[in-house]
Amino acid sequence: MADAHSNNNLVPVLFSFSELSRPSSVPLGSGSEVLMQKFLSMYGHQMDVDRKLVLQCFSEDWGQYADVPKGFTVSERCRLRLVPLQMPITTLGNISPASTVFFCCDMQERFRPAIKYFGDIISVGQRLLQGARILGIPVVVSEQYPKGLGSTVQELDLTGAKLVFPKTKFSMVLPEVEAALAEIPGVRSVVLFGVETHVCIQQTALDLMGRGFEVHIVADASSSRSMMDRMFALERLARAGVIVTTSESVLLQLVADKEHPKFKEIQNIIKASAPESGLLSKV
Repeated sequence: MADAHSNNNLVPVLFSFSELSRPSSVPLGSGSEVLMQKFLSMYGHQMDVDRKLVLQCFSEDWGQYADVPKGFTVSERCRLRLVPLQMPITTLGNISPASTVFFCCDMQERFRPAIKYFGDIISVGQRLLQGARILGIPVVVSEQYPKGLGSTVQELDLTGAKLVFPKTKFSMVLPEVEAALAEIPGVRSVVLFGVETHVCIQQTALDLMGRGFEVHIVADASSSRSMMDRMFALERLARAGVIVTTSESVLLQLVADKEHPKFKEIQNIIKASAPESGLLSKV
């Protein structure tokens, strides 16, 4: 604790989980993500990943712990605790256009010869992007190191995309993406597709889940160079709570009713079945 007091950039914090409490320190201005990582480093082996965890801070005014508000940062000495909810998380997977955003990940020209069934996932990606335009769903598109790997393939129409951005990080969850998500009121579900399933898709999905989003990975629009890598990534993500689904399932769930004003337009997209490549036999 003496070191924390001697360094103006560190703030002493008491971290509590279950019956355990340990003093430590964090940089001034640390937010929920940094605090969660600190809890994981201290108590990760004791946490039940199947339960939702709530971060709380002790309130001197109320004399008890209270849930930290959105945007909380550490500004002074405090006591924090992580509380597991009693019920395991149940991800229902209900989505609606008003609360959904599509993420198209790294569908670039240089990947064409390397990714298994790349032509098929382009075809399905076209359906998804067309459906997003019809339903007014925001689309976020990443391009991994486009200087060396090229731009998004020409077959994918990015007209109206909310954000198209270059990256070198594998995850799509960068500050500009978080800013774009913050501009979309009520967004809670992300429909994610692209390449590679076991790298950028996986890391993006885990980062989004860590921020409280429900993630749907479109299996017939996501691939890798190795089908083994893809298969085990989807298995891991499903166990973590990601919903592994298909393009037709997503589009029909978004309209939800034959009487939806856009149903016929969505129906036209899916009249011809999606390509039955080898992808779906290796989910």
